[in-house]
Amino acid sequence: MTRRGFTLPAVAVSALLLAGCAPAPEQDARPSGTAAPDYCARMVTNSGGLEDRSFNQSSWEGLQQAAADFDIGVDAIVSTAETDLAPNVEQAVATDCDFILTVGYELADATAAAATANPQLHFSIVDEQVAGENIKPIVFDTAQAAFLAGYLAAGVSRTGIVATFGGGNQPPVTLFMDGFVDGVAKYNELRGTAVRVLGWDKATQDGVFTGDFEDTVKGKTTTERFLDQGADVIMPVAGQVGEGAAAAILEDGESSLIWVDNDGYESLPAQFHPILLTSVLKNTQDAVVEIIGADLKGDFSSDPYVGTLKNGGVEIAPFHDRAGLVSSELAAGIDELRAAIVAGILKVTSPNTPG
Repeated sequence: MTRRGFTLPAVAVSALLLAGCAPAPEQDARPSGTAAPDYCARMVTNSGGLEDRSFNQSSWEGLQQAAADFDIGVDAIVSTAETDLAPNVEQAVATDCDFILTVGYELADATAAAATANPQLHFSIVDEQVAGENIKPIVFDTAQAAFLAGYLAAGVSRTGIVATFGGGNQPPVTLFMDGFVDGVAKYNELRGTAVRVLGWDKATQDGVFTGDFEDTVKGKTTTERFLDQGADVIMPVAGQVGEGAAAAILEDGESSLIWVDNDGYESLPAQFHPILLTSVLKNTQDAVVEIIGADLKGDFSSDPYVGTLKNGGVEIAPFHDRAGLVSSELAAGIDELRAAIVAGILKVTSPNTPG
């Protein structure tokens, strides 16, 4: 899966983004010189904002790609607070566009209500399962890819201690953490080691959470506590909070970061590149393009899109600058595990596995 850093010229930003409940712009994002298309799509972000280096950003990249591939009009309505969510979905509906994309569990209720009230429109929601004949959930079995990341983390750890934490105790978050813990356990099983995981107990489904997805200070202090306890590979599952984790690891100078959702090597500032071991990827961009393409053909379905290792919906990123830490034996072991998961020989399970 390929991810790109988010870059838009200032003119495009002012034309494309709506803050809160501002009036819709008059220009859509579509190839220049084309006539206004009959089909258009609108996206509503959660309160994390558009440039969250996470699923809002990846979802928007998917809409931009759909605009280029299918010559359709797309736009993003940016939520900055919880009070924006329902009004912004209503605003998206009021544009009379054919397809409404919402992002995150915070928008579940507003999406369900809007879909019920507007059965002629098609909706998709990212990272949440919402039932409705005109709603297509876009979810990812991130535990599969996080399993590989956990195995990797255990394999490169010098201290025998790794860690993970979340922004909130919610299924899309803890699914990563479940897979990560199981990947470490598999490494211990196969290698006869005893690498420990701080921050998450799969059996009790309880662990360390910052309580939000935006406060980088919380991410830094949480990570500093893990570092003080000897953890040397840390995976935050907390959106922008993870940048605080990156700052703490960079200051530490000897530990590694595992990013989530997109390739942090491409989305995070360059100063963090040297500490990135890998990222647990969700291919939101391609899923959005695929679903809009099907909708344009009249093939919309409310069956959930579930991204897996087998269909390319999830994966881990290259090791980039940290490749020297990954032995050929460890890399081969990861490849074998991936193949076993894809073949159905190895089952990665979680109470939060989407279906």
